[in-house]
Amino acid sequence: MSTLVLALVAGAVVGLALGALGGGGSVLTVPALIYLLGFTPAAAATASLIIVTVTSATALHTHATSGDVRWKSGALFAAVGIAPAAAAATLSSRVPAAVLTAAFASVAALAALALFRTPSQDRESEAVRPARAAGAGAGLGAVTGFLGVGGGFLAVPALVTALGLRMRPAVGTSLLVITVNSLAALAARAGTHAPLHWAVIAPFTGAAILAARDGRRLAAKVSGRSLQRTFAVVLLAVAAFMLIDALH
Repeated sequence: MSTLVLALVAGAVVGLALGALGGGGSVLTVPALIYLLGFTPAAAATASLIIVTVTSATALHTHATSGDVRWKSGALFAAVGIAPAAAAATLSSRVPAAVLTAAFASVAALAALALFRTPSQDRESEAVRPARAAGAGAGLGAVTGFLGVGGGFLAVPALVTALGLRMRPAVGTSLLVITVNSLAALAARAGTHAPLHWAVIAPFTGAAILAARDGRRLAAKVSGRSLQRTFAVVLLAVAAFMLIDALH
């Protein structure tokens, strides 16, 4: 299969996941770039941030028009994550690829287990909890910069478990966090020498943007608990594969 076709197919899968699950897209982008398209971990991290930033910003608009974005919680998460994202992005360039892969897998597995243990919310609190939001937001920013992902695969569990949001608003709000954190991490990586393969990045991003719309429509037809479980299963599968790869 040609590189262009692989990029289009992978982009469509990532966009579908991002539109439906919020964080599923970012957690799938790095593995897709490494294992399907031959990117190094460093190059995949930078390319992933570009793809996820553009796709998330587009998907955010769609979720916002449906009223599924909690702007206060999302803004606080995003604001406190900017500095950690930039600092961690600079640090990650000095870490061996195997360590980055293992760290990615471990964090994804922990997020999946948190979702499995947390019941889906039927009701949500309108009050923002500043201490919890700030702490979780700073951690998410650091993960975004260090691993080169949008951070939504952790933002969704954090918004559900720490702030008590239902799954759909958590997905929509996570897109705001992803967009801001990814931009901060991308700015920090601007001085690195990771190659940008635009012949792959551009079609990947285009397919992801188009598929994200279908993902949003799919999410509207599925219960919040089913989305939560699906997200958790995806995270566990990706985590297991990458951890096995890092240990060999």
